Amino acid sequence: MAQNNAGAPLVVSFGEMLIDFVPDVAGVSLAQSTGFIKAPGGAPANVAVAITKLGGRSAFVGKFGDDEFGHMLVDILKQNKVEVDGVLFDQHARTALAFVTLRSNGEREFMFYRNPSADMLLTEKELNMDLIRRANIFHYGSISLISEPCRSAHFAAMRAAKAAGILLSYDPNVRLPLWPSEEAAREGIKSIWKEADFIKVSDDEVAFLTQGDPEDEKNVLSLWYDGLKLLIVTDGEKGCRYFTKCFKGQVNGYLVKTVDTTGAGDAFVGALLVSIAKDRSIFEDEAKLKEALAFANACGAISTTKKGAIPALPTTAMAKELIAQSKN
Repeated sequence: MAQNNAGAPLVVSFGEMLIDFVPDVAGVSLAQSTGFIKAPGGAPANVAVAITKLGGRSAFVGKFGDDEFGHMLVDILKQNKVEVDGVLFDQHARTALAFVTLRSNGEREFMFYRNPSADMLLTEKELNMDLIRRANIFHYGSISLISEPCRSAHFAAMRAAKAAGILLSYDPNVRLPLWPSEEAAREGIKSIWKEADFIKVSDDEVAFLTQGDPEDEKNVLSLWYDGLKLLIVTDGEKGCRYFTKCFKGQVNGYLVKTVDTTGAGDAFVGALLVSIAKDRSIFEDEAKLKEALAFANACGAISTTKKGAIPALPTTAMAKELIAQSKN
């Protein structure tokens, strides 16, 4: 299989990929919608595609149902030059589905079908450990922590990556409807918090995890721990804040005509991981970090101008153009 940028550092993304069914009319509830468009989704998979679209190299590790939807999703990964040596099919479980709508008040409503879905049934012995150990960065979310056996597989993959000296990247991507309770979500998300080298959270997630004001730096810094190299808080169209052990600051976002925010955080993370994979000195060099974050902000902004996550992910040229325009 043709590899994208064979010499580029590899980012391995672990977790779920599913089908989002989005109403064909904006601003209605799921019950009111008369038709749905199917869109590939799942944060770790979105990140993997974001990376290849920006000229980086990525692989996806996860499990799909041996069904039409599962094969369709893996084909989408292949078309986007994501390496699929870590992908498996399960003959006894379906590919996960989610129904997602943006209500007229701008709030997203999720309804998930995974009982259990194939991604939840990935086991430790099914992991392609060779692939994971070849990574420069190992990236994951928190949905794979919700139930066994996937939770144990997640821990094993993380341990193998850490033992091999690979950077661990964590974007918790809170999806409360999937957890038994808010408390279980908080506990589960924090159970692996101190393993990561790099964590990205949204302002809403800061509010959820700290149960405090995300604008308040004290609250944000309660999420910091010794050994963390970089903590990023994304603030929607306002941009993002960054914290390292030596410096902290803020990078402005970009004004665009927003259509759908699905996948904006994944576009941001993919862009940042491409920069980190190329140059780890970014954690100690504030000027380099700010440049990488401006690029990531641009990628996040562009991804909100089209419907769906993967179809809206930008190329490097698109991001550079937006940055150049905003300087004029």
